[in-house]
Amino acid sequence: MVIRHVLLDADGVVQDLPGGWQAALAPWVPEPEALFARLAADEEACIRGEGPFMPVLARHLQALGVNAAAHDVYDAVWSSIEAVPAVLGLVERLRNAGVGVHLVTNQNPERAAYMREHLGYDAVFDSAYYSCEIGLAKPDLAFFEHVLSDLGAPGEQVLFIDDSLRNVEGARVAGVAAEHWHHRTGTPALVDLLVGHGISA
Repeated sequence: MVIRHVLLDADGVVQDLPGGWQAALAPWVPEPEALFARLAADEEACIRGEGPFMPVLARHLQALGVNAAAHDVYDAVWSSIEAVPAVLGLVERLRNAGVGVHLVTNQNPERAAYMREHLGYDAVFDSAYYSCEIGLAKPDLAFFEHVLSDLGAPGEQVLFIDDSLRNVEGARVAGVAAEHWHHRTGTPALVDLLVGHGISA
């Protein structure tokens, strides 16, 4: 069947954190890995929209003896994201060609709001599916079923691109065509993936 919709992940696909998470955290947290380990379970709940992330971050920073304010750390790390210009250019070309292009991403509420308001993604994509807003997260089957239902399209008409193999596999279980790609691989490689699925890019 003809692919009518392309779903793009955010981090690693549409946007980048220059230098990476550890480098961004290093000036604030002596052991970034320790913070990530502590945040893991609580952040997953925030990603599903079960509460704000800032109090969770503040609590774990305090537990690690970090004196910096949570909002300062958050702004320097979680908000220090930049869209990948070449990918946004490709998104525009696809939309102009009549292909629906949609953002599908796992995000906490604060970051989703930042992406909408400061990065302007509502104007870039036909629609956006933030995990915290729909109460479901990739790679859950229900997440992809929700997206397909909202699009009114069968999985065979949808192509999903993500830098996480786990998420790619989850999409395939839902019957969605899916490919693994990271922006560091280069946009020509993404174009090749699209062409391989019959999409002229």
